[in-house]
Amino acid sequence: MTFKTKESRLLLILATFFVANAILSEFIGVKIFSVEGTLGIKHFDINLLGVPNLSFNMSAGVLTWPIIFIMTDIINEYFGVKQVRFLSVLTSILIAFAFLVIWGAMGLTASDFWVHQNINGADLNMNNAFAGIFGQGMWIIVGSIVAFLVGQIADVVIFHRIKRITGERALWLRSTGSTLVSQLIDSFVVIFIAFYLNPQYHWSWQMVAAIGLVNYTYKFLVAILMTPVLYVVHAIIDSYLGKDLSGRLVKMAGRN
Repeated sequence: MTFKTKESRLLLILATFFVANAILSEFIGVKIFSVEGTLGIKHFDINLLGVPNLSFNMSAGVLTWPIIFIMTDIINEYFGVKQVRFLSVLTSILIAFAFLVIWGAMGLTASDFWVHQNINGADLNMNNAFAGIFGQGMWIIVGSIVAFLVGQIADVVIFHRIKRITGERALWLRSTGSTLVSQLIDSFVVIFIAFYLNPQYHWSWQMVAAIGLVNYTYKFLVAILMTPVLYVVHAIIDSYLGKDLSGRLVKMAGRN
């Protein structure tokens, strides 16, 4: 395959952004950040389902997830369900492979000169820092991969069911609607596997539900705010493909 046609080049670009951002999300996701602190506002300290002092502490992986879901919906729109499913399975395999490589790297004996370094005035053991950042637990890895796959499957199914009802109209409804449902599933599946089923933690179902709801609230707002971006990306692609080719791809995607 030479990627000489516009549609083949478009699929290559969309697929690489999809895979790269999904893998990137797994590795930056180890950092937990405060949304309120980042915005410079007071913590909300929410009391939900008997769990006190909840605030918007999110995985940094949420920075790239909006891009992944835009790529998902665009690929779904122009290339159909089969391409999204294939990419989702491939991405899951690549994420697992990436963690396997990291596990191997963690087992390497560190050079003496590299281990102890001064970073921003603090003495750090770089080997421990490397293990702490990249060495995510097996339950978290399994939870994130399962949540990703289940969320992606839900996204494509809901996207096309809405499209059957609305036709080519209401792009915002099928795209944002499918993302909102898939993110609801993703928010709870990953927490349930990583912290409820994981014997290392002892989270109650109230804790899982409360933190899942807080996380989903953030994702809900971001999904709504990203809707205009979807229309911009859609317009750029239509301009690149041309009206006739764009229309043919969308029609063919609807049959898959």
